[in-house]
Amino acid sequence: MMAASTRAQVLSLYRMMLIESKKFPSYNYRTYALRRVRDAFRANKKVEDPKTVERLMLEGQQTLALIQRQLTLKIESKL
Repeated sequence: MMAASTRAQVLSLYRMMLIESKKFPSYNYRTYALRRVRDAFRANKKVEDPKTVERLMLEGQQTLALIQRQLTLKIESKL
């Protein structure tokens, strides 16, 4: 069983990725990002190994940073 604090961190990352993905102005980008986030978390739902969870969390944080950078670029290009 995953530790409660780790579970909370995973859920927090999931929520943040969904929130950020919903900010894409383009329908196609938005639905693609949401689908990728949901699919990735569903695919790894059963992972319990602490090292694997840590690696996946790091990958998720990097992906969140990528989404945020893309949003910044999209907004700046409209100015």
